[in-house]
Amino acid sequence: MEMFFMKKYYSFFYVVVFTLLFSMKVSSQSVFISCNKENDLYHLLLQEQDIDIKRFETPMEAIERAPKGSGVIITASEYPFIPISLEDSVYAKAHKKNLRLYVEFVRCYPGVEIEDSVYVGNLERGVVSSNFFEPRLKEMDLLGLNDCHIYKAKVREPLISYAKVAGFDVAQFGLADTEVFPLLFKDGDNLVSLSCLTNFKTARYEPTDTWKSVWNRILAWLMRDERFALRVWGSDPRPSYGETDLLPKDARRNAVRKGAEWIYKGKFLVHPSWKGFQLEKQGDGTLPVGPPVRQDWLVGDGLDGVLEGHASTIYYDGTQQYRYWLRNDVQGEVAFLLASAADLLDEMKYTSTSERLMNYMFYRSKFREGAKSLKDSASYGLLGWSDTHPYVFYNDDNARSLLGVIGASALLGNGRWNKFVVECILANWRTCSRQGFQGERLEEPDLLAKGWRYFNNRDYTNPHPHFESWMWACYLWLYDKTGYKPLLEKAKTAIRITMEAYPDRWGWTNGIQQERARMILPLAWLVRVEDTEEHRKWLDIVIQKLLENQVACGAIREELGSGTGMFGATRSNKDYGLTEAPLIAENGDPVADMLYTTNFAFFALNEAAFATGNIKYKEAVEKISDFLIRIQARSENHPDMDGAWMRAFDYDRWDYWASNADAGWGAWATLTGWIQSWIVGTQVLLEKGESYWDMTKNMNVKDEFEEALWMVED
Repeated sequence: MEMFFMKKYYSFFYVVVFTLLFSMKVSSQSVFISCNKENDLYHLLLQEQDIDIKRFETPMEAIERAPKGSGVIITASEYPFIPISLEDSVYAKAHKKNLRLYVEFVRCYPGVEIEDSVYVGNLERGVVSSNFFEPRLKEMDLLGLNDCHIYKAKVREPLISYAKVAGFDVAQFGLADTEVFPLLFKDGDNLVSLSCLTNFKTARYEPTDTWKSVWNRILAWLMRDERFALRVWGSDPRPSYGETDLLPKDARRNAVRKGAEWIYKGKFLVHPSWKGFQLEKQGDGTLPVGPPVRQDWLVGDGLDGVLEGHASTIYYDGTQQYRYWLRNDVQGEVAFLLASAADLLDEMKYTSTSERLMNYMFYRSKFREGAKSLKDSASYGLLGWSDTHPYVFYNDDNARSLLGVIGASALLGNGRWNKFVVECILANWRTCSRQGFQGERLEEPDLLAKGWRYFNNRDYTNPHPHFESWMWACYLWLYDKTGYKPLLEKAKTAIRITMEAYPDRWGWTNGIQQERARMILPLAWLVRVEDTEEHRKWLDIVIQKLLENQVACGAIREELGSGTGMFGATRSNKDYGLTEAPLIAENGDPVADMLYTTNFAFFALNEAAFATGNIKYKEAVEKISDFLIRIQARSENHPDMDGAWMRAFDYDRWDYWASNADAGWGAWATLTGWIQSWIVGTQVLLEKGESYWDMTKNMNVKDEFEEALWMVED
């Protein structure tokens, strides 16, 4: 009996010891890594308490020092310039020690045919091509790799492929109709990447939750511990706040300050010392992009204009391509942004820059040069589209530019630019049809040849709010200041035709939601000048449909309209990235668009709330405000991103992610005008508890209007 209890005691003792030893092994595992001290994965693993990370300068040192059966990571310290080239004997030694290897950006590998030259990706994305990452990631899940430098190779069954594919978060058409080559493959106890996967934070790989899953699986495999899971993950830029974080009382005010300072921190204001560089990169306007303005360069004061912002291209070092185009609409919009921030924050720097931008627009640029400044010209008073295309006129661009100048003028208490505002509104009025539509664009040679009366007398309709509706808002604003009935009548006629065409006969550009967002403003101001049951009904029809897609966090989900639209969903892998495009692949994708929808809806819904007193509209505005405060970019490493709003936001992931198919303004684009101005300007209006309509109510333009009436009289 005594022997029985002794055996039972020792059995229990051995079980406890074995359990403790096993627990110690799990809670403190070693990873051997060859990398430089700046490597993203290395820094990430240093934050993991359960991992003993051991760093070595060379791959051979890491392999020699690693105990048998352990995991070794070999990173490309000189990516993208120098690949990893290990001798076959190195792999043989690792195999002999039963090591598991991860090695990246390889130029050669035993038994695998790899091309000599490196390929630099553009629109391609990573595509999960195996069940290796299940259950977290499934086949056809997408991964974004910015500025991916990769060696093409022939591998039969890659774990992750690299290809240009359409889709939001999955390759919706699979890997058909596109060139496919391996990104990551497995050979025995080796995981081999043809590019660099460890610089995920530096190169701003997205979406972050998917990349975390990739590295969870790789590390678990390396350490032979399927229970392993990373506790932390870093990204930069990142949203200012989480979805449920408690916002500080001054959060909106701080968002305004950061949004205004971003214009300066990003060096978007052109300075004479690098004007030549700007012109070179702007070129003829076909592809006006280039590397970012250097942070040691001087920032301008507004007299030489302001750039558009960022393109969606991100380089391997995390810097982002700039758009060097000088556009008229952006100048007026940024003037409004800065005047709004100046009014709230009492910052003279913003005031002076706002004034100079408007002086640049009207006195120093090409926007009103030539025939546009001659009173006997049919194009008199119009504002040219851009520095490279001053002979092109977009109705909507003129409208946003004007509304920017009107808002800035009212805030600054300066009527110096009233003449130009009035003349531009009348110039657009006289070149639109009897029904109040101008179309997508006009060109000066055609306008000068035919005369403005030709366009004014034609019968033409275009129920496409993105291109038409905000100019109707300008007509209504000027009617309120002057009582000139033809402005009201054309606006009413155009609005009625458009509402009678809703929704099936509406034109839409990148989605139907943006068209609803753009239609709200003229409908709200129509209620201001003629508060009828019908006008309120029209407004409510559009708003209620828009808000059906507002989710709990305040984001407005994008939606494709019926038919194909002007730039509908991408229809094949081949078509991905060839034209402008939506951020979603299909309705239901959890994406908000700050370039085309949320920004304009934010501003217009505030006007609708004040025009009607509708509490539901007001609540919707407050929810959007909260959402935008939270998703404003925060960055320690990229001052040109700190304080910006990017175009796309996946509110389910709470991350900057979407389809990047848009050829001009993709998911990570920023816009100093279209995005930044209307968000900052509206946040200021909410902070002050007022509407734009009331803010500009007392602007007196009657003298300028009387002097300009000759423009519309026969």
